[in-house]
Amino acid sequence: MRFLGWFFLATGMAGADAKLSFEKEIEPLLDAYCIDCHGDGKAKGEFSMDEYKDLTKHLNDVDHWMAIWRNVRSQIMPPSEEDQLEIEEKKQLLTWIEREVFKLDPKNPDPGRVTIRRLNRSEYYYAIKDLLGVEYATWDNFPADDTGYGFDTIGEVLTISPLHMEKYIEAASSIVEMALPRGAATAMPVREVRGSQFRLVDDGKQRGSWLPFKTSRSSEAKVSAPGQGYYDVNFDFAIRGADEATDQSAYLEFFINGKKVAQRALGWDQRDSIRLSSKAKLKKGENHLEVKLIAKKPPGENQGEQGLVVKIVRIKGPLDGSFKEAPKGYKMIMVDGPAPKEMRDRELYARKIMRSFVSRAFRRPLDSVTVARLVKMAMKVDGSPGRTFEDGIKHAMTAVLASPRFLFRAEIQPEPNNKDKVVLLDEYALAARLSFFLWSSVPDDELLSLAYKKELRKNLNSQVNRMLNDSRSRRFVENFVGQWLQSRDIEEFAIDPRRILNTTSQLEATKVFNGRVKKDMKTETEMFFEFVLKNDRPAEELISAKYSFLNSRLAKFYGVNGVVGEEHQLVDLTEHPERGGILTQGTFLVVTSNPTRTSPVKRGLFVLDNLLGTPAPPAPPNVPELEEIAHKSKKPMTMRQMMEVHREKPICAGCHARMDPIGLGLENFNALGQFRSDEKGVKIDSGGQLVTGEKFSNVTTLKSILADERRDDFYRCLSEKLLTYAIGRGPEYFDAVTIDALVKRLHDKNGSLKELVVGVIASAPFQKRRGD
Repeated sequence: MRFLGWFFLATGMAGADAKLSFEKEIEPLLDAYCIDCHGDGKAKGEFSMDEYKDLTKHLNDVDHWMAIWRNVRSQIMPPSEEDQLEIEEKKQLLTWIEREVFKLDPKNPDPGRVTIRRLNRSEYYYAIKDLLGVEYATWDNFPADDTGYGFDTIGEVLTISPLHMEKYIEAASSIVEMALPRGAATAMPVREVRGSQFRLVDDGKQRGSWLPFKTSRSSEAKVSAPGQGYYDVNFDFAIRGADEATDQSAYLEFFINGKKVAQRALGWDQRDSIRLSSKAKLKKGENHLEVKLIAKKPPGENQGEQGLVVKIVRIKGPLDGSFKEAPKGYKMIMVDGPAPKEMRDRELYARKIMRSFVSRAFRRPLDSVTVARLVKMAMKVDGSPGRTFEDGIKHAMTAVLASPRFLFRAEIQPEPNNKDKVVLLDEYALAARLSFFLWSSVPDDELLSLAYKKELRKNLNSQVNRMLNDSRSRRFVENFVGQWLQSRDIEEFAIDPRRILNTTSQLEATKVFNGRVKKDMKTETEMFFEFVLKNDRPAEELISAKYSFLNSRLAKFYGVNGVVGEEHQLVDLTEHPERGGILTQGTFLVVTSNPTRTSPVKRGLFVLDNLLGTPAPPAPPNVPELEEIAHKSKKPMTMRQMMEVHREKPICAGCHARMDPIGLGLENFNALGQFRSDEKGVKIDSGGQLVTGEKFSNVTTLKSILADERRDDFYRCLSEKLLTYAIGRGPEYFDAVTIDALVKRLHDKNGSLKELVVGVIASAPFQKRRGD
């Protein structure tokens, strides 16, 4: 936690009133409840309250008082078995710290400062997609983003290196070529059918994008052709399943209107995408596509199974040129179609294009000097031999996409170097914050139009509703949930199902747990969060819900009956009290496990850090692994037994008392997320007691405690995480005022997750900023 001295007196010391109030109001409370363990020569947890020589400096030690404030507020201190502060005493202590040490002013909360930062890979990808209709593979072409405070939106870590700049320049050239390919104005029409649009022939309700090799099966879809004639047809697919080579094989046939147009033998293949190309005659209007998979050779002993993933079918034509259609990118740039012939008209058209495109790319109106410079660049190329108007536009657009004004999220303020100057963001900066928060992209025309008219703040609530109802808000769900709950890690997470399921057969292990199940788990978590958000459900349902979103495969894996179909659907889990809420979803249970076993420590730490906001300190060095304890034992030990031995070490006991009860409370779930009743023949005891004193008997009562008795902690933690993600900086002590207001808003609005999002957007840190 960084110390920001501007809140303090010019001398950097608390005044005489603070000393007097400390000695009169606070010191007696510390003597009564804290000094026995943290004073008079004792420093339990390496924390002492009386080892200071200068009281004024002690009262200015924000980090010291922050630790007290956090632990008292969360009821971690005093320990549950010791005498507790009365409600008024607790309020007195916390209020004094906020007033005298933090110098907080609830009426004028400090918005803090945000470091200028570049777009991360996700923001760059979606900005380009929304500006130009181009899907540029940032994950393959740019270096990985660093993270801070758990998120890749943090300004302090989104620095730019020479490699980044080199990649940005290369990307700018590639992107404009993709958006405006030569001859785009007279291009042949292209139609696409994605894998999600295919349905199984024998069950039209089920998605047909996944065809296992073990069963002969077909899926179908329809595509509309603009006219009769021959078309180029490209069918992209992939083979997924077995991570290691397998003998399992199949045969693929692709039909259009009942006529076979392509075929191929299939085996183990790890390529990201495989393409079948052909020419076919299509009729005007609706045409029938069919993908037929014929099972051939089964996998060998201990080998995994695999299947075909239908990715996309593209048709281009008619090849006789009877129909012409500009691609999406061309239409987004060349807003009035092809360029006029007269040079003066061409220059005016270039000016219109630049104003339209660059204003959105730079997220604010373009100054006349920049417009003139870009138009001059475009017209110089246009006037060169063998070059076209489109070439000139591409040249200018390349400069735009390589410009710091596109690559960086910067906000204009009147006195940037005055740390005491707090100002409202101008409406263009507010539009950008809003769009990057909810859409991970640049503002659309409606946001910019309202900003231009200075009416965005007046219409903020309606705009937030519009944006959350837009399909682009799915990006917020994927990016926030993917990092807060680590669901984006599940598909690449290394885990050994053979060891966990206690089988030597890779085939049997892959049948139970494979890439498809991992993807299903990720989808479950994202759809679950999105449902709570968009249906105005209370945030605590993220922990306590008695429902989830499952398809038949994931339901079978969880042991839930009655779910049919490939599509995820809302499932009532009332009869499965062990399920429901993020703590029982596969994403959480897998990513908080070790590759071969569960990890109560990781699960407990995750809950403390991401749901309760009370992270434990880092582990001391050279802590022995649990496996060493098991190795020394003469008989098999359960996880609880190993943890009990581990906690006997004094250096380990304090922290493990906080995280182990939570982690062991989830021990009924194995490292793959399946429910179990026993471990190594011994019935699992998942009961325990939180460090704050609440007792639970199983995961159901643990969830109830976290969602009810510890609801304030969850509200506070969730508010802090969401604010951090939204504003691009870590939490500071002065954010307590904002977090308190967000927690109050949650209580006043029945815990509505949607209202929390609205509250973050309305907060001072989101709406304002101060100088550096």
